[in-house]
Amino acid sequence: MATSGERGSLLGGLGQWWGILAGALLIAAWINEAAGPAAIIALSAVVLLWSFFQAPVTCGAPVRGRKDGCRNNATGILMGCHIHQHRWQKLKMLIFRRRVREFCSGLFSDGKGTLVTLAAAGSFLSGLVALIPGVAV
Repeated sequence: MATSGERGSLLGGLGQWWGILAGALLIAAWINEAAGPAAIIALSAVVLLWSFFQAPVTCGAPVRGRKDGCRNNATGILMGCHIHQHRWQKLKMLIFRRRVREFCSGLFSDGKGTLVTLAAAGSFLSGLVALIPGVAV
């Protein structure tokens, strides 16, 4: 029986990347027209939530003495790393208008961040197109 500390090792470190599987299912749902808009909207919401709150990315919270910010691992593009203060800093970056540019520049800072950001944007657009039928031409 696995303990909570071994949870990530059950899938060989791929347990955090389940959103990519949901993204692949979303693409398959768009290709297979029998899936219907309800399935597409549900999968789009799942991928969007994964991107915001569970995807493995770099923290990027502002740190004194570092221009590129915190380099710890974080969960989701809206959340910070294990340091409690960094979680609030990332959320404050979205609230204060002068910090939004700094937050957005960190979305494409590395490969993982770019992949998760594109997955979030794609799933949002996918859900929007499935929800409002006349949007896509």
